[in-house]
This record gives sequence, C-alpha cells and structure tokens, in this order.
Amino acid sequence: MNKDDVRRGYDDLAPVYAEQRTGDGDGTDILAEFLGSLSASPRVLDAGCGQGTPILSRLASEAEPVGLDFSRGQLSRAAENVPNAPVLQGDMTTLPFESNTFDAVVAYWSLIHVPMDDHQTVIDEFARVLRPGGHVLLCEGSDEWAGENPDWLESGVRMEWNIAGADETRTQLQNAGFDVTDTWGAPETLNPDEGDGEDVDAEDADAETEAEDANDEDEGEDSDPWTFFAARLVS
Repeated sequence: MNKDDVRRGYDDLAPVYAEQRTGDGDGTDILAEFLGSLSASPRVLDAGCGQGTPILSRLASEAEPVGLDFSRGQLSRAAENVPNAPVLQGDMTTLPFESNTFDAVVAYWSLIHVPMDDHQTVIDEFARVLRPGGHVLLCEGSDEWAGENPDWLESGVRMEWNIAGADETRTQLQNAGFDVTDTWGAPETLNPDEGDGEDVDAEDADAETEAEDANDEDEGEDSDPWTFFAARLVS
C-alpha cells in the first residue's frame, strides 16, 4: 500500500464520497454507547475524521473533539461541516500531539487504509496521546484482507485497503497496553467492492471468498464483516 496514493484518492473522490456517505448506521449507535462510558465533556481525537460527518459532528455535540486526517480535500469539508471543531492534517503513525493529551480516541474506517506493517504503530500512537485510563474506539474488518479497487464508488478513483482482521487487532490493542472492554459486529456498507466490479485481482478475490465461506460455516450466514473495539488504557 502507498499511503500517498490513498491520500490523493480521498482528495480526488471527496465530492463523490460526501454524496454517498451520509447515513448514520450502526457506527453512530456504537459511538453513542461509547460516549456514555466517558466522563463529561471529554477531549476526543477523531483519527481519520474524513469529511466530519457523521462522527466528528456527533462528537462536537457531546465532547471537545479534534479532527485529524491526511487528506486536505476531506479536511476542507470537515471544516465546513463541523465549524466548531478544530481539524488538522496529519499521519496516524506519527500523531502531531503531545503525550497524555486526550481522554479518548476514535478511529472509524481509517486504520484500514494504513499499511499492514504500520497498524501496531498507529495503535501505539493512540496509547501515547491518551491520558492514563483513556479509551479508544476503532473499527476493523472482521477478516484479514488486502486489495484495491481502481474505480471505487464508480468515481474513477483508485483506492487501497489493508485490513488486519479482528483477531490481530485485538492482539495489537493488548500489545499497546489496552484492555478490550466491548466489541460489536457491524454490517456497515463501506464496501471495497463498490465500483466497477473489477476491484481486486483474481487471487485476492478468491482468497476473500474462501474466507467468507469459512466464516459462514463457522458462524452462520449473518456474521458481520466489521468489528468495533472499545478498549481502556491500563498500562
């Protein structure tokens, strides 16, 4: 994965993404539950805030949020959509904040665009910027998968994903000193397959299909493609 390609992709497809990604879905229900577990008016980092809706805007009504993204195109929209929340450009592998700055970090659909070898680094950075006992809420694909779509959302823009899977993400959280307190399955429709139908090469597509079939056999037809983790920093 080339992070600069992902950044440029989100810059280029900002109008299309804004038009198609307007719903709240299960993610905001989970966010409401997560916020209910925090102290009043927590300082929260939205890591990978994108266009600012629906997550940063929801945070602005109940917390003191800061939005971070590496796409200027997305940040421009976030500044317009959530004018009362500061936003800045940055890389999640080297967060531009001092240690012990936030009460919580949320990361929706952002870790999945980080190169696989950097996932642990990002989660370690979340731990660094949190105050003792701080909380994190992040989502990951339930199964490991890496691939690309040359025409995502039928925008003509290429996009890439590196998805570590739920088991590996749980391990990475524990490695960073987090205790996982809650998990949720979610059928969100942030689907890498959306586009022209030729999103990945045949080998990747076959591997993904085999993984889905194995999950269906083990967990039934209704297994969720995404997993949300809430965790508390304990060390």
